[in-house]
Amino acid sequence: MPRISAPEERAGLVKLPNAEQAIVESRKITHYLLDKTSPEGADKADFLLSFGFHPERWEVFAAALKAHGMTGEVSEIRETDRDIRYGVVGPLETPDGRNPRIKTVWQIMRNGSIPRFITAHPYRRR
Repeated sequence: MPRISAPEERAGLVKLPNAEQAIVESRKITHYLLDKTSPEGADKADFLLSFGFHPERWEVFAAALKAHGMTGEVSEIRETDRDIRYGVVGPLETPDGRNPRIKTVWQIMRNGSIPRFITAHPYRRR
């Protein structure tokens, strides 16, 4: 069973470790988050495309995601034997300037130190 902890259990304000080195793969964007035909990503694509992102310029979205990982606050940490996943919340800089609050999820493998982007979705407080 994964361990879930609130960031308050860690010292001070929590930021994504090594965020400046974070990896955002193009396929995650072009075949999932900005793909209206993706069974898993169509709703997310509708949301993200409405803020001016385009699959043809996936690098713009990748840079915005990486910046979100560097500036947002960690809101959740899930630990397993294999990896640690960080939920990061904050505004996403968008081409149209509306900058919605989103949650991104990043994975750091136990034998590694570089965060890899997993997913993003609109942030709604629970």
